[in-house]
Formats: sequence, structure tokens, C-alpha cells
Amino acid sequence: MFPFSFEWVWDMGHMVFMGGLWYALGILGMGLTFCIIKAVYDTVQGKGGDHGHGHH
Repeated sequence: MFPFSFEWVWDMGHMVFMGGLWYALGILGMGLTFCIIKAVYDTVQGKGGDHGHGHH
């Protein structure tokens, strides 16, 4: 069942589950956003990557 379904009932179990789901999705989204922004920032600054220093 989905929250937009007419059969959905907002009982305590659904509230806890949906709260935990959105909490976890929020943390994952913020982490991915941070990693993407940091990768773009480091790329623009010329940091990171292998610049031919002999590392494998």
C-alpha cells in the first residue's frame, strides 16, 4: 500500500515505518549530495586524481 492509496490508514505502525524510511532516505540523500559537491569542488580545484606520480 502507498500513502496516496485510499485504503491507507495512518496508524502508529505506518507512521513509524514512514518516518524511519524518510529519515534513512534523507541521510543517504545528504551523503550523496555532499560527495557529489565535494567531487565537483575537488575537480574544479585540480585536487585528487593521479597526475602521473607513479602510483598504481
